[in-house]
Amino acid sequence: MSESPEQTHVVWHDNTISREQREQRNQHRGCVVWFTGLSGSGKSTLANLVDRLLFQRGVQSFVLDGDNVRHGLNASPELLASHGDSFAQRFGLGFSAEDREENIRRLGSVAELFASAGVVTLTAFVSPYRQDRAMVRQRVESSGGKGTFVEVFVDAPLAVCESRDPKGLYKLARAGKISHFTGIDDPYEAPQQPELHLSAGTQNAEDLACAVVDFLVQTSLITKQSE
Repeated sequence: MSESPEQTHVVWHDNTISREQREQRNQHRGCVVWFTGLSGSGKSTLANLVDRLLFQRGVQSFVLDGDNVRHGLNASPELLASHGDSFAQRFGLGFSAEDREENIRRLGSVAELFASAGVVTLTAFVSPYRQDRAMVRQRVESSGGKGTFVEVFVDAPLAVCESRDPKGLYKLARAGKISHFTGIDDPYEAPQQPELHLSAGTQNAEDLACAVVDFLVQTSLITKQSE
């Protein structure tokens, strides 16, 4: 039987350095801390505060920010226009439900690779759909074990997020200049059983960041202390 042009021969290659060896050297587990919530809820702020606290403790960590990856890995068709219209339309991602699914699929794969390298991977994405987040959890825990995916619900009421509106996106969405905007004309499916549920509308961001670090210590994902 002849092969179609689309068929490829892809095999998995094991690394010569195991995940366990990397974690032993780092003196902590590799994991994914998945911050999810509405735009303006404080996900990026929290992720970066936690990153700073972990850095001070000597923990290997890194932040994957939703806006940042939209500049490269998951760029929009407009940002890929220099590659030609066909390429841009095929590989660029917008904000439809299908594009959001692919956005999170790609990001989940990258986060899992970081975690496999022994890094505490902090992700700050709206990731509005439960099914997409569950898919990432399954991928991460299938390679790292149960407990290596930590879902953190950064819970701030829509009214609070709109009052902050750091990028002016809610105003644009309300004016009909942005479509498929989560919380306005697209749904946000809040986590039902997150590992951490943070009241970001009322509590201090620094205190919430400390609560995340405390959880990582309590669950033995990190143990290394500052010298």
